[in-house]
Amino acid sequence: MSRKYLFLALFIVGVVVPYLSFVPWVMDHGLDISRLVEELFANRISAFFGLDVVVSAIVLWVFVAIETPRAGVRHAWAPVVASLAIGVSAGLPLFLYLRESAIERT
Repeated sequence: MSRKYLFLALFIVGVVVPYLSFVPWVMDHGLDISRLVEELFANRISAFFGLDVVVSAIVLWVFVAIETPRAGVRHAWAPVVASLAIGVSAGLPLFLYLRESAIERT
C-alpha cells in the first residue's frame, strides 16, 4: 500500500473511531456545547486529554500553513475543517494524504 492510500485509510479510521463515542453522546444529550465542555474538563485527566487535542490542532494548523505553499497542496482548508468538525485524528492524515497527492503531481 502506498503512503498516500495509507494516509487515506488513517483518515477514515480518524473519522470513524472518534464518532463511535461522539454520536451516541449527541443522541443522548443533543448538541449541548456547554455540557460537552463541562464533561470534557470534568477532571484533571480529561482536561489533560482535551488540552492535548487543542494544542495538537493548533500545531496541525501551523504545519498546514507552512507546508501548503512549499508542497503545493490543494484544498488545504479541508484538514482545518476536518480537525474542527472531527479532530486531529482526521485532520492530520487528511493533510498528509493531500500532501502526498501534491508530491505525486510534481
